Amino acid sequence: MASMAVRINATLYLPRHIFKAEKNDGIDVATQMGFYPSRDRATNTRQHRRFSVMASSSVNPRSHVDMINGKKVNGIHVEEAGSLLGNMSSGIELVKDRGSDASLHSCLHGKFVEDRFVYRQTFVIRSYEIGPDKTATMETLMNLLQETALNHVTGSGLAGNGFGATREMSLRKLIWVVTRVHIQVERYSRWGDVVEIDTWVDAAGKNGMRRDWIIRDYHTQEIISRATSTWVIMNRETRRLSKIPEQVRQEVAPFYLNRAAIATEKIDSEKIDKLTDGTAGRIRSGLAPRWSDMDANQHVNNVKYIGWILESVPLKVLKEYDMTSMTLEFRRECRQSNLLESLTSTTASLAHEHHCNNSNNNSINRRPDLQYTHLLRMQADKAEIVRARTEWHGKQKHKSH
Repeated sequence: MASMAVRINATLYLPRHIFKAEKNDGIDVATQMGFYPSRDRATNTRQHRRFSVMASSSVNPRSHVDMINGKKVNGIHVEEAGSLLGNMSSGIELVKDRGSDASLHSCLHGKFVEDRFVYRQTFVIRSYEIGPDKTATMETLMNLLQETALNHVTGSGLAGNGFGATREMSLRKLIWVVTRVHIQVERYSRWGDVVEIDTWVDAAGKNGMRRDWIIRDYHTQEIISRATSTWVIMNRETRRLSKIPEQVRQEVAPFYLNRAAIATEKIDSEKIDKLTDGTAGRIRSGLAPRWSDMDANQHVNNVKYIGWILESVPLKVLKEYDMTSMTLEFRRECRQSNLLESLTSTTASLAHEHHCNNSNNNSINRRPDLQYTHLLRMQADKAEIVRARTEWHGKQKHKSH
């Protein structure tokens, strides 16, 4: 039977602030980012705020020569050229001239800088990555950090057949697991904003590794978020922690960079107290992981925990405050069959303290208005999965500084 193909022509209307005046009126920046094959095309697109996309369900979508704005060009798979569309399905093509900008590939897939010690990747904040206030969510930021880290390992040439594991780790059935993450947010990006993420690694004691990140606004180069994390090695079959084999240490040590994204005195390193039924102010039960929440290592993706933690935070706080700091301490794995409970306890309002204790007005340096302690646990036996601490600033106060 002859194969059937369906083609759909669509016009995407872009948010106005993508075309906001920047250096060289924004046109050269947009062209260099690879959004447009030429300066003329960028000018035309700015006037109409749209570009054309073709979707195909044919067996071999890469084989077509497609049309964009009336001009024939070679169709390029979205993973190679779709910075504005991001990781859409493999059946959709963003049509773009192959020879327009050789830097597009490195822009989308990342590149090494600073003598290959730092890995840098650029992302566009997409419409499905924002929350009710039209800014990127904490889950979005964590997903971008995780994506950059995995691409760092792949781009370094160390990747084995595991999810972020090196070759020597794969041979020994070992995987990386994160034990602690701390992120500070100065400002959340909005839909259509372009962010640039740097990541690097360093040793953390004898058997751990530290990974740090910095998130910048691509256009202004303003640092808007910082994060640090600690990782250890686990056997993927026995699920027990392991020392770092010398062969693995030799693989990763050449990439170590003695640099901290967050100064030691500004890291939330204090112990997070365990919540109980008696100390928790709010408890949300019956949280059920789905199959889609599982990752390639056969446990619930740690980013999913954030949404469940926030289930027990008062709705008024979610609406009127920005989370400006989050610390996660991972205790054990969670699988799809587990039913979960989310516990939250609040600290008394700290708003009156920050005026007296700190002259800096940015949200990272000044005292938070609210602080919460959280626990995500198994509903059946109350076993801990992750402890967390969050800090919040009032939205109007946060945005005015």
